[in-house]
Parts: sequence; C-alpha cells; structure tokens
Amino acid sequence: MALPIQVVIDCADPAKLADFWANALGYKIQDPPEGFDSWPAFLTSIGVPESEWNSASAVIDPDGKGPRIYFQRVPEPKTVKNRLHLDLNAGGRDVPEEESRARVGAAVERFLSLGATKLREMELRGEYWIVMADPEGNEFCVQ
Repeated sequence: MALPIQVVIDCADPAKLADFWANALGYKIQDPPEGFDSWPAFLTSIGVPESEWNSASAVIDPDGKGPRIYFQRVPEPKTVKNRLHLDLNAGGRDVPEEESRARVGAAVERFLSLGATKLREMELRGEYWIVMADPEGNEFCVQ
C-alpha cells in the first residue's frame, strides 16, 4: 500500500504562497476544522496569538487526488536552487508537440499573471519545459 504524501514548502509568507499555488494548481486553501467558520476563529480558540496566524497554511486538491501542500514560515530566506521542485504537466501527454507547446505557453502566461517569474526555456532529448519561480523564488517547471 502506498503512503499518502504531503509536500512542504518553507517560505516567508505562507498565506501569500498558498494563495499563489492554490490558483496555479486549481487547488483550494484547506478549510478550517469542523465547527469553525474561519481559520482565525479556530486559531483564537486554541490560543494562537494573531502574530502567529500566518506561520502556516495549506492547499488541497478539491478532488482529493493530488497531495496536500503545506507552507511553513521559516526565518531564513531562500538562497540557492531548490533540492526538490514541482513539475506541472500543462502540455499534456500524447498530444502533438505544437499543441503541447501552446498549452505550456498558455500556462506560463497564467502563472506570470499570478506573480511567478519566467527563468528560462529548456529543451533536452525531445523534452521541452520552462523553468519558473513562484513569488518567493522557489523554482518549478512547466512542461
């Protein structure tokens, strides 16, 4: 039996990064626990000071198929290339190359409008992808 996974991303502003990734992936911000109409209501109920409300956030796949992505605030900034990154398959599988590149291009434009940065285009062994960075500089690839 496979183990479910969660992807954890260290960041400076969990709420901002969660919002970016929810929009980029078609995910949603995780709902607060049952019985609470908001995260501030829940956090207040367990004694978390308001200054710590943005210490973490999470996004989930509304269809329950993809992994939960958890964002945790850390004090140090990102300084080098990620050791782990997400590959977003916007181009599709088993589609003509021209159509795949058009889909990748459209996805890149959408991610740019959400606050991402385009870093470089790559092509290797018949594969084509674009390396991007989220609003905090974490690299991801669009293929």
